Amino acid sequence: MFLANWHRMLFALLLMVQNISHAGGWVFNNPYPASQSLQAIYYTSFSEQPKTLDPAKSYSSNEYQFIMQIYEPVLQYDYLTRPYKLVPLTAAAMPEVHYYDSIGEEIVPPHTGKIARSVYTIHITPGILYQPHPAFSKDEHGNFRYHNLSSDFLSDQHISRLSDFKYSGTRELIADDYIYEIKRLANPAISSPVYGLMSEYIEGFQEYAATLPHNIGNGLLDLRQYPLRGVRKIDDYTFEISLKGQYQQFLFWLAMPFFSPVPWEADRFYAQPDMDDKNISFGWYPIGTGPFLMRENNPNSQMVLNKNPNYRDTRFPATGSEEDKQKGYLHHPGMRLPLIEKAVFILEKETIPRWNKFLQGYYDLSGISADSFEQAIQITRGGEAVLSHDMQKKGMRLEQVTEPNIYYLGFNMLDPVVGGKTKRAKKLRQAISIAVNYDEFIGIFFNGRGNAAQGPIPPGIFGFREGEQGINPYVYTWDGAAPKRRLIDDAKQLMIEAGYPNGLDPATKKPLILHYDVAATGGPDDKAQLNWMRKQFARIGIALNIRSTQYNRFQEKMRHGNAQLFTWGWNADYPDPENFLFLLYGPNGKAKHGGENAANYHNPSYDRLFDLMKNRNNDEGRQQLIDKMVAMLRDDAPWLWGINSQSFILSQQWVAPVKTNSISQNTLKYMAIDVPLRNELRNAWNTPVLWPVALFILLLTILLLPFLFAYHKKQQRRAVRIKS
Repeated sequence: MFLANWHRMLFALLLMVQNISHAGGWVFNNPYPASQSLQAIYYTSFSEQPKTLDPAKSYSSNEYQFIMQIYEPVLQYDYLTRPYKLVPLTAAAMPEVHYYDSIGEEIVPPHTGKIARSVYTIHITPGILYQPHPAFSKDEHGNFRYHNLSSDFLSDQHISRLSDFKYSGTRELIADDYIYEIKRLANPAISSPVYGLMSEYIEGFQEYAATLPHNIGNGLLDLRQYPLRGVRKIDDYTFEISLKGQYQQFLFWLAMPFFSPVPWEADRFYAQPDMDDKNISFGWYPIGTGPFLMRENNPNSQMVLNKNPNYRDTRFPATGSEEDKQKGYLHHPGMRLPLIEKAVFILEKETIPRWNKFLQGYYDLSGISADSFEQAIQITRGGEAVLSHDMQKKGMRLEQVTEPNIYYLGFNMLDPVVGGKTKRAKKLRQAISIAVNYDEFIGIFFNGRGNAAQGPIPPGIFGFREGEQGINPYVYTWDGAAPKRRLIDDAKQLMIEAGYPNGLDPATKKPLILHYDVAATGGPDDKAQLNWMRKQFARIGIALNIRSTQYNRFQEKMRHGNAQLFTWGWNADYPDPENFLFLLYGPNGKAKHGGENAANYHNPSYDRLFDLMKNRNNDEGRQQLIDKMVAMLRDDAPWLWGINSQSFILSQQWVAPVKTNSISQNTLKYMAIDVPLRNELRNAWNTPVLWPVALFILLLTILLLPFLFAYHKKQQRRAVRIKS
């Protein structure tokens, strides 16, 4: 009886092995719910938690990837046209611009009269609706449901997030909403990072703060009641913005989130008691007219954008260049936007898990870190980067993008050691500029993707110089064909001239100690990069004390000028040299004026040239001004110019080609996903191979059979003895 049962068990085990070894289609490592498998969802990751999604406060690329899908300024960059071209977004047409002299007479270009005032008239398209939001909800009597909540309402109703509100509503976008946001930019309580810059241009902007009351009992300040001289409503769909003098780049600002519409109802809604405690605020839940809305904001886990059900009828471009057609950018001509239902952003602080999930098909796009570069990319004999064989087998697509950006190491010019205009401090900065070898850094950590920057303007932006004219002579010489980095001995000589022979501080007779603030991402490259940086300073005898903090804390220190040395970067807001040169313009100092001059650099001669340069057309005269300004900066060395980077972007074959926009991030609406193909390839790439496990179990069982037989015989003998 025992043997017969055992034979049946063995036969069943063999069948199980066969079934397991052919268990195709079983994917047990899918991190997403099965209910999402048929939905057009874009999956990607993020590594830095956003601090705020308030369009008046946010000025970081990690926040713009969300904000620019939700908020809509009046203008945007054409999806396909290069060089970049501004086109209407919510505007019915491009703004009308009129110029006036000091007595109010209109100046018609090319009239050469001095422009005292510029007026931008903007017409917005009627019929645009906001996303559904509780701030708009009204009861049967036409009263707002959620504008006068009791102090206990949130706790009584168990509300902890925006979606817990039972009712929502919407209304049409009107000119007042754009005016309201401009007033928010001027409100000192908001502390907008562009307050200092806009104070120079928008009429009455700086004076506006004085008109606002300082004590507001319940925290609600209705900005509609306080007029701003430089902004005027003409009708529900038309408004004017008046600028002091001329500021050509202002049109670019009208394509940025700072000039998005904000309804007063939302301000009223979010200003109520306890809302901030629940993170129910502009900073957490944006409210816009764009193609997406914020469905889930959990920056420690995931961010989810859903398709805005109220988004107007906007279509995918139907025409483009021959190159656009060849590259597949015109994949859904005439289709209504957006093309996806949802976008899911997963927090991934480590590059290796992010990369592995991409290879498994669980992320749709990916950058290429140093750890995965050799797996993804091969360099041809001609120096061209192409996909590796493994990536080609998976049908991956590679896009190489030269970014209009700069990553730099900055000196706080307010610091008594590294800052200031003294010869001692300047020589110290120049010595460090030579010692920190960014060419080496790019080779080690960027796999050669980028170039050592020679000044503040990156390639692709007017004012950038090629060849010998473009090198920084304090760090490089020209060998007739390419820049050649100066020897470390040159840096050591500068240290002697600065009063720090061999890096020794004359006050302590010990190595000079400098403090370096950096925002750590937590990635595996962090430690290696920081160790590399220590070694660079050690080459000239300086001891580098690294103060690594989270990005939000780092930003706070920078706002108060509490750093000595720091690393930061800048992506172009708009394709104009003014957008980079203003990063070192004195009135934009971060500590004193809240601007983007993080080095707090101030040189009156530079500032004077900046004022002459900023409103000129891109002609030879402007180039000459830029050359003089860049020469001053190289001499003063407020930055180590760092890196102009190049990005490699991999996309899965089921993702339709999207034309990269290095200036604006509002391209998610053009994203398209082939869901059946994604499901098919995910299954193929992740089907578990279980037959080795089953075979191991079978072998283990066979090895145990003699022991089982022996045990069975022993039990039988015992039974016979008992019977006898």
